[in-house]
Amino acid sequence: MLETRSLAEHQPKLGEFGFAGDDHVVPYEVEPLDVRGRTVQLGPMLDAILSRHDYPEPVARLLAQACVLTVLLGTSLKFEGKFILQTRTDGPVDMLVADFTTPQALRAYARFDADRLQALIASGETSQEKLLGAGVLALTIDQGAHTQRYQGIVQLDGTSLEEAARAYFRQSEQIPTDLRMSVAKLVTPAPGGAREQWRAGGILAQFLPQAPERMRVPDISGGDGDPREVEHQPDDNSWQELLALIGTIEPTELIDPTVGAERLLYRLFHEHGVRVFRGVPVADQCSCSREKIRGILEGFSAEEIEQSTEDGGIHVACEFCSTQYNFDPAEFAAE
Repeated sequence: MLETRSLAEHQPKLGEFGFAGDDHVVPYEVEPLDVRGRTVQLGPMLDAILSRHDYPEPVARLLAQACVLTVLLGTSLKFEGKFILQTRTDGPVDMLVADFTTPQALRAYARFDADRLQALIASGETSQEKLLGAGVLALTIDQGAHTQRYQGIVQLDGTSLEEAARAYFRQSEQIPTDLRMSVAKLVTPAPGGAREQWRAGGILAQFLPQAPERMRVPDISGGDGDPREVEHQPDDNSWQELLALIGTIEPTELIDPTVGAERLLYRLFHEHGVRVFRGVPVADQCSCSREKIRGILEGFSAEEIEQSTEDGGIHVACEFCSTQYNFDPAEFAAE
């Protein structure tokens, strides 16, 4: 269901090509390996989202990965709509939400139990598996009103977001896909002392040969009744080489601003030749507005308005961007 935009849309004119830089998803193609994909480094935009909420570090790292995954997948939509990532689990971080609205708007937030989180931090058990616990990862494509949503659901049970994303493509898309993600804080000198800034990066690669039979996964080995799981990867030499190359990526390469998307792609694929297309910008943009919230409140009954009133007013804070909206209950009095 996820489709790449036409590569021609990203083809720059002669002499116009430059480095995409932070907060741009860069599409690429390695024709000899029949591979297409996208890579991204998130910098100031991600730092703004995480700093605004001042999450504890383990929570911020989780949400940063959710943002990377969301923009890698959301920027593949070739129509106007939304791509929404959401987790619901029984761990201390029981909800992550990140949504991307075409062509470039990203917003995200996390919900967590402070006491349970602090207990994990005190015990030094802050792996993704411990933070998330068991539950589901839902990936939703919404094309707007009068259309049916498409949703893929993957179980989260001792798995990371990266592993769950691979499972999503294996189960829902049936396109051989691999990805890597990394999150870190960059410490930079600043007046009055060093400043910490969140950075994250990721790369996604998909095997898309012209002959579909090349994408087939191997048959179950061991004969009837063999309980071993199938390795859901095609035997094709091109795909196996791609996996070997992706496996050489160091986490720092995905986030280092001196490397960037283009240099990383060159390091990986220079022997084959890699075609890099114009970067797709992503921005920290929330879709909330006073008019939207007012429209919701206008649908409330008089009793609901009364229940929503506190200290003489109705106060609504957006969970994504933390903007506070204040209303006079008299505005919604029954005529």
